[in-house]
Amino acid sequence: MRLATPPRPPGSLRGSLIRLPLRSRAVRAGALAVAVALSACGYALETRYVAQGGAEHIHVRAFENLSTEASLGAELTSALRTELARRGAAAGPGAPAELVGEVRAGAPGPSSPESATWRIGVEVRARLVVDGATVSERTVRRETDYLAGVGADALETEGRRALALRRVTEEAARELLRAFER
Repeated sequence: MRLATPPRPPGSLRGSLIRLPLRSRAVRAGALAVAVALSACGYALETRYVAQGGAEHIHVRAFENLSTEASLGAELTSALRTELARRGAAAGPGAPAELVGEVRAGAPGPSSPESATWRIGVEVRARLVVDGATVSERTVRRETDYLAGVGADALETEGRRALALRRVTEEAARELLRAFER
């Protein structure tokens, strides 16, 4: 038994349906432009983080807390370690480069006449130490405002103050790492 061959399209259409749109240069250029535009989705190739002194991996020692805020040193240390991890430069103890320093916080105070908004600030002094020698030293100051609790609710105000401190330490950590970058 012999199978019948499938019908063939006329010679004028054979193979042209697939190749037709890409034959003209204008269509190819348009397709390339669309591909380039769609590739701008926010992702980019990022270079590795290299600090001054050539340090590619940095260990962050616990920052000394010279403030009355109980967790400020730990929050700053955590923010710095997180930022270094995002940049692929985090290292554990024993790394050739270390970031050491201290953090202070100003007393919170009203920043508006009605006392609805309060301001708190931090000052961070940090040193980048590579192979036992201080390569760079920076001081960063950051301030932020936060709203007081509704009806003078002390618990709500305290929660907002804690969030403001976390936010300001994260900003200070990013600024420090930018300052230490080569």
